[in-house]
Amino acid sequence: MMTPPLRPKLELLRPELVQSIVDEALVLLDRQGVFVENENALALFREAGQRVDGASQRVRISEKLVRDSLESTPSEVRLYDRGGDREFLVGRDEVHFDPGSAAITVLDPESGLHRKPVSPDLVRLARLTDLLPHYHFQSTGLVPSDVPGSIADSYRLFLALQFSAKPVVTGTFRVESFKPMLEMLTAVRGSAAALAAKPLAIFDACPSPPLKWSQLTSQSLIDAARAGLPSQLISMGMTGATSPATITGTLVQHTAENLCGLAICQLAKKGAPVIFGGSPSSFDMRKGTTPMGAIETMMIDMAYAQIGKTLGLPTHAYMGLTDAKVIDAQAGLEAALGAVLAALAGINVVSGPGMLNFESTQSLEKLAVDHEICGMAYRLIEGIAQRDSPMALPLFEALSASTQFLSLPHTKQWYRKEHTLPSLIDRDTYEDWLASGRKSMADRAAEDVRKRLAQTPLNRAGRPLRTELERIMLGEAKAAGLSRLPEAGD
Repeated sequence: MMTPPLRPKLELLRPELVQSIVDEALVLLDRQGVFVENENALALFREAGQRVDGASQRVRISEKLVRDSLESTPSEVRLYDRGGDREFLVGRDEVHFDPGSAAITVLDPESGLHRKPVSPDLVRLARLTDLLPHYHFQSTGLVPSDVPGSIADSYRLFLALQFSAKPVVTGTFRVESFKPMLEMLTAVRGSAAALAAKPLAIFDACPSPPLKWSQLTSQSLIDAARAGLPSQLISMGMTGATSPATITGTLVQHTAENLCGLAICQLAKKGAPVIFGGSPSSFDMRKGTTPMGAIETMMIDMAYAQIGKTLGLPTHAYMGLTDAKVIDAQAGLEAALGAVLAALAGINVVSGPGMLNFESTQSLEKLAVDHEICGMAYRLIEGIAQRDSPMALPLFEALSASTQFLSLPHTKQWYRKEHTLPSLIDRDTYEDWLASGRKSMADRAAEDVRKRLAQTPLNRAGRPLRTELERIMLGEAKAAGLSRLPEAGD
């Protein structure tokens, strides 16, 4: 029997440094504490015997509570598709890519400019994600501009659930959004118990650096925990601006903020699923920007993921995205580097493909390009397998002056298993490239997106489910002053 291939893996921190970072984070939580704006969360901390200063809303969290919370948090999360049939393990070194969220603009392929998204853009994003197999999850990746902001959270989930069968990474920008979103997710599964047994969605929740959990995000943690839905902790310090300038200093803050969020989840419901994630960045002092494509940003991501794994938690990061404004060399460089490094680090949920401009813009064409990158990353972590034993000697014995490897049955047997064949990567000769119209990667991606969406039937939810989702969403829309929902262009 062949020995399984070695899976390549990349770690940046020595074990003793991981321990020192965690130890400092525990001291920081105990001595300095965290600002928690949410009264429900403060009450949970009080009931747990923590030191809560009601006037300042500062909570000092004991190491014992953190250790107990870690002990009760599952080391793995399992997500299921819309039909409840396909299971995805979030944990160990399993890697799942999804489009980043939630972008406020979309790259228009015709004008090359960024514009505000409308409902058809959200439908196209959900459909395209559903068609690209290297994306295991979808996301509510665009914020619609054609509905009131008060219903934008629930509306983008409403469209995502209809037009893609994949699990969805989502979140709330308003406390009131969780209720209708939970109603829709429950409608998909049929009951609250069925949804908790087979979660369909991950809810992102972001602390506000440094060391603060807001009213909104604290409540999201509580609501998701009690519904049995995974919370994805998205600490997002910016080095030298909202977190220490050093990478290790930022990692201490990142760990402390996420451990506080984890404690809130466990106090709300012991055993609640939690994912140790984030969207931190190196801060560019020259521009006042947060470059997600900076190598230091990626180093922070890989390092905190290593910390999360050491703590026995599933992990997440924003990688595979770019700060470029269009699909150009910078976009390819940053997205490819991020996706490959994320895969080598074994990060479980990797959000970011398709994203441009500091997480603020989504591009369907870039999503198609990044899909090729994700496929390469998956191939890399498969490693090099020994297919035969002996590996090559019999092949050379079979060769003669009139034969080549191209003609051997061995080549036909193994070629497609051993080699990926990306569809958007240019491997033509120069002459063939000229003859085909000298198309750039962006040109080929735009053409690919148009063809996929035009030629592939809708994978839309069934009519009974659509009717129930529409009932819930229309109720929200009418409360916001709309008599009907926008045309989605399906």
